[in-house]
Amino acid sequence: MQKMKYTFIINPKARSGKGGIIWNMLKPELKKRRINCDIFFTEYEGHAMKIAADVTLDGEEHTLIVLGGDGSVGEVLSGIRDCSKVTLGFIPTGSGNDFSRELKLPVKPAEALENILEPGRIVPMDVGIVKSGGTYRFAVSTGIGFDASVCHYAEKSRMKMFLNRIHLGSLVYLGTALKRLFADPLYEADVWLDDNEPLHFQKVYFAAAMNQPYEGGGFRFCPDAKPDDGLLDVIVVSGLPRLKVLCLLPTAFLGKHVRFQGIDIYKCKKVRIETNEKAAIHTDGQPIAVENVLEAEISRKQIRVIVS
Repeated sequence: MQKMKYTFIINPKARSGKGGIIWNMLKPELKKRRINCDIFFTEYEGHAMKIAADVTLDGEEHTLIVLGGDGSVGEVLSGIRDCSKVTLGFIPTGSGNDFSRELKLPVKPAEALENILEPGRIVPMDVGIVKSGGTYRFAVSTGIGFDASVCHYAEKSRMKMFLNRIHLGSLVYLGTALKRLFADPLYEADVWLDDNEPLHFQKVYFAAAMNQPYEGGGFRFCPDAKPDDGLLDVIVVSGLPRLKVLCLLPTAFLGKHVRFQGIDIYKCKKVRIETNEKAAIHTDGQPIAVENVLEAEISRKQIRVIVS
């Protein structure tokens, strides 16, 4: 029987350089087991997208293994020519690792590699598409406003490298969220769900379209989101005093914030969000644009994901 061939796409700079260290720890196991694989290292932002596009250009079946953070997964998804012909594995090395949470993927690198080489299950997963400043795919979420601003500033945080080294990288997002909550402006927004009439919101902190429940390093913003139901869960946070939002943030880790007025969640296949002023936009935790329109939808084609 012919052995499966893997393509590893590695972000050596993930988690402030720890991605490269983790890869060097895992290499001997691949050699020991004589794993048939191609290996690519990303060298710049967007490189994982190009690698995935080149690898899948032939239109054949591929097994792509991403070693990096949630943003690396998003880049690879954005580059794949046909998601229905790809099986995706993930070795998480990022700070947030929201992609791993709902799918319950192993977070320890050696366990993640073993799970990929000896997979327990391979399941279908929806793929989101966002159009803003370009067209991208996402695995976890896309958003406009406060949550995207947090992603933008967390990426530039001087504390991120230090906290990553002591395995507390997710605190970068929490600390940045507290700061941006009081620094960022609020917006007016119209939200179109599928082909329905627009919903109007005032004093909007952020709106996000989510394929999975978690975002921003563990905030369970859409607790009922399912990665395989063919739907996006859209959350809009609006009309609340900033101090109340501050009090609600800790409850979002458990998904308990949904009980409060000012937290609106909807399900749809596609959404258009338009703000009265330009705002930061992210996809899978990576800043992609500063615009006043975000359009997202679920792709007609799913991807297969190796889970435990």
